Amino acid sequence: MAMYDDLASKYRPVFARIAEGSLQRELDRTLPFEQITWLKEAGFTGVRVPEEFGGDGATLPQMFALLVELAAADPHVPQAFRGHVAFVEDQLYRPADPTRDAWLRAFASGEMVGNAVTEIGNVKLGDVRTRLSVAGNDFTISGSKFYTTGSIFAEWIDATCLDPDGVEVAALVRVADGVEVSDDWMGFGQRLTGSGAAVFSDTPVRAEHVYPFVDRFPYQTSFYQLVLVAVLAGIARSAANDAAYQVAHRARTFSHGNTDETRHDPQVLENVGRITANAAAIEAITVRSAEALQRAYEARGCAPEVIAERRRDAELRSIEAQIMATRLATESATLLFEGLGASAVLVSAALDRHWRNARTVSSHNPTPFKARILGDYVVNGAEPPYEWAIGVGKPKAT
Repeated sequence: MAMYDDLASKYRPVFARIAEGSLQRELDRTLPFEQITWLKEAGFTGVRVPEEFGGDGATLPQMFALLVELAAADPHVPQAFRGHVAFVEDQLYRPADPTRDAWLRAFASGEMVGNAVTEIGNVKLGDVRTRLSVAGNDFTISGSKFYTTGSIFAEWIDATCLDPDGVEVAALVRVADGVEVSDDWMGFGQRLTGSGAAVFSDTPVRAEHVYPFVDRFPYQTSFYQLVLVAVLAGIARSAANDAAYQVAHRARTFSHGNTDETRHDPQVLENVGRITANAAAIEAITVRSAEALQRAYEARGCAPEVIAERRRDAELRSIEAQIMATRLATESATLLFEGLGASAVLVSAALDRHWRNARTVSSHNPTPFKARILGDYVVNGAEPPYEWAIGVGKPKAT
């Protein structure tokens, strides 16, 4: 296992290249296909894979620290890897066998997994319409998904569906075998994550690539959420960098300001200091939460009560991180404009992207619900939920 600075030094040159074109891609709505290819070629798909299989063998705190750095370069890219790092984690948690070991080697060599979970439209809460059908000794999958983050860049898609017996499973589907993936995500932020639709039409699925959903790694909800928190941490860091740069290079000042140069105005400097501190706070709580995830990972094979305790702790730490990151990142993205004047809102600068991206990431799981869950635990000891779904709820009785 490499020390963090050694590990980060491997990827920082790639992150720097990604950062160079991030603003222009945002303005042009250019998906980062090339940039994700750079990461695949550098081995980023295998960052958590043990060294014996060709990966970096990173711990979870190390991986999430890398995700924060990558998000500061371009927040779309680590979100595009969200499904991939989760599937890698699932394989790491399960017992060793030839199929699992083959996956780990494939990831270390650059193969990537996308995500396909949510179904939109008039779907009842908790319902799954995507289905597997028997095809000889294997299966086919049919159905459609949305919010398929990262799938347009990936070789594989991790899709939730029901097997022929109606049991919820995860199926690994090769994109080249006939999956139609579209870039039709129309949100006002995070527009380059490849979060559009995926359509499966009797697409082949090998039997060994089907996994019962209940058997997946137990801390998956906190893991998925923390990827988004890491993205928020990177957005906050990028906003802080932009705040410092804009103030340092601003020639104009206000007649009712405090100095002849904005870069020396104490009120503006205080504002930049707050934005910088916000970024540091989100980064710190992200790593703290990742440490809880690491403890949950290390509990595999332990007694059920230990696994349950570690999972609960990871979930609660993830909730805390989400609540604080949502508030501080969106706050920073607004504070960025204080003291800069009307020129800061020019489309060419795209400084609004920080707020749009942070607000979009934060909309995945509403923080009021998560804060209530946290409060219910600390006051009443109520167990937090570990699975969430969205859909049409039951109609109220009249």
